[in-house]
Amino acid sequence: MTERLNFDDDEDIAALKMAWEHVLHRLQIEVRPAAFDRFFRPLTIQSMHRDVAVIVAPGKFIQEHVRERYARTLENHLSDELGRVIAIQFKNEPREKSEVPQTSQLISLPPRTDTPRFEPSPRYSFDNYVVGQSNRLAVAGAKAVAAEPGYKYNPLFIYGASGLGKTHLLHAIAKELLNAQPNFPLVFVSAQQFAEEFVNALQGNRIDQFRRSQRSVGMWLVDDIQFIAGKDKTQEEIFHTFNYLHSLGKQIVICSDRPPRDLFLMDERLRSRFEAGLVADVQLPDTETRCAILLSKAAQENLELDHEVAMYLAENVPGNIRVLEGALTRLSVSAGVENKTVSLELAAAMVELYYRAGALAKPSFDQIVSTVSKHYKIPPDDIKGTSRKAPIVHARHIAIFLTREITGDSWKHIGGLFGDRDHTSMMHGYQKISELMNQDKDLRSVVKMLTRNVAPEG
Repeated sequence: MTERLNFDDDEDIAALKMAWEHVLHRLQIEVRPAAFDRFFRPLTIQSMHRDVAVIVAPGKFIQEHVRERYARTLENHLSDELGRVIAIQFKNEPREKSEVPQTSQLISLPPRTDTPRFEPSPRYSFDNYVVGQSNRLAVAGAKAVAAEPGYKYNPLFIYGASGLGKTHLLHAIAKELLNAQPNFPLVFVSAQQFAEEFVNALQGNRIDQFRRSQRSVGMWLVDDIQFIAGKDKTQEEIFHTFNYLHSLGKQIVICSDRPPRDLFLMDERLRSRFEAGLVADVQLPDTETRCAILLSKAAQENLELDHEVAMYLAENVPGNIRVLEGALTRLSVSAGVENKTVSLELAAAMVELYYRAGALAKPSFDQIVSTVSKHYKIPPDDIKGTSRKAPIVHARHIAIFLTREITGDSWKHIGGLFGDRDHTSMMHGYQKISELMNQDKDLRSVVKMLTRNVAPEG
């Protein structure tokens, strides 16, 4: 706004007054009732000029107290409501006692329809998230941002392979926060959902409404950010939303299947911002943690599971946590169908029937390349081709390493699979990854994950 608004204006000042009412409603939830009645209820919003709002207090004491302790909070809330950065100027105008608003009931506002309330899954909480060496840092970061959103680890970037509990942590953060502050404004969105809603908003000329839905929040939870790689317009919108929220001190939590530096098709500006806070990984759990996960899952479903059976499944069922929990479900159903108790013998028979054959079969070269292709989002033909672009060369070296490790084929044979390349180039690629893995624990984790994900089809 370039003109000063006062209470003789209609449309603009009506929007300003409504925004102020929303701010007061949020403050009434966030601060103690006595503090709200003394310091906030008497405030009025007088005017707006060049994105500077004038807030009037009924005396110098209230004016100074609010300015010293709550100016940033008021600016953040008002900026949220109006959808742009607002500064606040304070002034005091003493009034008669009869004019000062008295304590009354909670300010009643019409429901907001632009941002549907997110309801975290009841299945996901910090209480039932099994903590081990593979996820300790990520859990600590998640609990910290749930307790004090915007003050620690902003942004929090959690990465790891599919099925290791990243989405569980996002829901746990939301659940913990909403249990403490039921009306806290937060948004949980997958990157895929964000992209689709962004496109729909552009087509329907509703971009302002869309931006308000994503930015009028105190916490922004984004899952599977890797899905916007290569989508330039969506990345641009994510970039501006990220900057807007971060500038206001709003908590941002992002999940991905790889660390920021490995998001090769992502804008460099975004990658650098993702790394500005805490970057924490969730790795494949060790056998003991896998066993604990199974015992926890069994307890949630009131299934009697012996520790020995849980350990057997942890050691013999390949794959991520989803696969492991699926094996437990399969075992429980088999026991019910056969009217038997869950035993080590039944578990061994199930593993032999459904998991052992796949574990012993030798994966094909195409399966290995396909697994690498899906992870790095690079076409298989490019991996097997001759391109010298750095991301493609890196993926190709990973595929060479996995092919040698998994199949044990000769360098000459592997060179033939990669387009009749010389065996020395295959050895170089293998050696390159070996050296990088010794220096980079994240790469070691990725290679370990890819190795476990390579399995025969069918």
